[in-house]
Amino acid sequence: MTTMNSSTETAATKPKTLEEYSESYKNLVKQLSTVSQLERAAAVLNYDEMVFMPGSPETSQQRGLQKSAMASVIHEKSTDLKIGDWIDQSEVDLKELEDRDASAVLRLTKKGFVKNSRVPADLVAKEAELQSRAYMGWVKARTEDKYEIFEPFLQECFETSMQIANAKRDSEDIATYDEMLDQFEVGMASTRIDELFSEVRQALVPLIEKVLASESKPSTDALHGTFDLEKQKELNEDIVKQLGFDTNHGRIDVSVHPFTTSFSPMDVRITSRFREDEWYQGLAGSVHECGHAIYEQNLGNSGLKIDSALSMGMHESQSLFWERHVGLSKPFWKWATPQFNAKFDAEYTSEDMYGAVNAVSQSFIRVEADELNYPLHVVLRYGIERDVIEGTLEVKEIPKRWNADMKSLLNIDVPSDAKGCLQDVHWSGLAFGYFPTYLLGSMTAAQLAHYCHQEFPEMDEMIEKGEFKEIKAWLTEKVHKHGSRYNSLDEHLEDQLGEKLNPKYFIAYLTEKYSELYKC
Repeated sequence: MTTMNSSTETAATKPKTLEEYSESYKNLVKQLSTVSQLERAAAVLNYDEMVFMPGSPETSQQRGLQKSAMASVIHEKSTDLKIGDWIDQSEVDLKELEDRDASAVLRLTKKGFVKNSRVPADLVAKEAELQSRAYMGWVKARTEDKYEIFEPFLQECFETSMQIANAKRDSEDIATYDEMLDQFEVGMASTRIDELFSEVRQALVPLIEKVLASESKPSTDALHGTFDLEKQKELNEDIVKQLGFDTNHGRIDVSVHPFTTSFSPMDVRITSRFREDEWYQGLAGSVHECGHAIYEQNLGNSGLKIDSALSMGMHESQSLFWERHVGLSKPFWKWATPQFNAKFDAEYTSEDMYGAVNAVSQSFIRVEADELNYPLHVVLRYGIERDVIEGTLEVKEIPKRWNADMKSLLNIDVPSDAKGCLQDVHWSGLAFGYFPTYLLGSMTAAQLAHYCHQEFPEMDEMIEKGEFKEIKAWLTEKVHKHGSRYNSLDEHLEDQLGEKLNPKYFIAYLTEKYSELYKC
């Protein structure tokens, strides 16, 4: 390692960044960039699997082997012992100057390196291979409505994920589920989530009951009919481009489950799904994924961890900010209704559209639930996966527990496992700890919307005119550009907005909106 002698440097020649100063840090950044590019290549395999790949078991088996091989290479390079040496020397070199970004890179890299080094390579390979097997098992079980097909896969997913989390833990005092949560919502323990979710649950259960009992229900006629799929795709693309999705550096495809993938800020893909008999689910999915994509397109392009999204909760806040606080607002439909009418030769008013897209109804399916019921779908999943991991619920008991919680939380009788515990793909991907980030994102979106309205008192007028650039720029300033430089969602919000995550804005938003719409 060669390092400049700081005692002989003049003020004019003293380096400003650690990369200029430290050979070790240069080597570290080069290695991290290689790992980042390999991870992006792995993301291409995943995207192809979800969107374009043939669906045969043999194809899935081969893709599983490809992903396993790639995961092994990534694990090998990301746990190379030289990384530890480079980190140690870089930390010494950092004492010679102030470089906040380099400090964050070292903090994040050290954390990831130490944790990943604790996981055996064969367990990493097994995880990647299991994801493909479990996904195909989930698809078959859901198609045939037979939980028993998926149960052995799910059991293996829980066990493997717990093995990985236990290997990564800094100490046995850290709960296994908290380690899993940290992968998706850094710095957010289950005790903090319990506190936040309890407040939301207590407020929403009676509010939903009151809304559903109201006799003043908006019409949903505008949602139903026959809507040409190509015209839907055209309308969706027009709207997401106007919101701020850059199609010169992205594309829109169709998949069973809408999602967003970023190969770099220069190549961000979104998918949606469409039905001929109902158009809004397709548009909501497109606007939702557009929010994710705008976040990814406005992160830094260093390829380093500091220029990746802070957490899944923050990511979800960006999608829900656009989907709900813009896309479900009155001013949005004053702007979008003429576009819809022109595309489908309709004559709806903006009031018709606003009422229809905000109508509340009971739903078995999380991704089709309205924003008032949706949070309790998340609370349900959070409780189930937490209890399995903590050992108080067996995998074979999940359908029974699911159905009981759907009844107690949402007063819904689940008719089948396909419409119940088999509806989501997440557990087949070993994404335990992911579900709570949806509700954390909902709360964060409401808090951001509150402060955005404070920044732009004329925000409603801006939306009504289709003027979204300043709103997008405000989000970039408050969220996007910071990447993973903060230690947690709470820390990020406290620094940028003046307070940590506070559910009162989310509860107030839902209470005021639906009390007015349903006159209750």
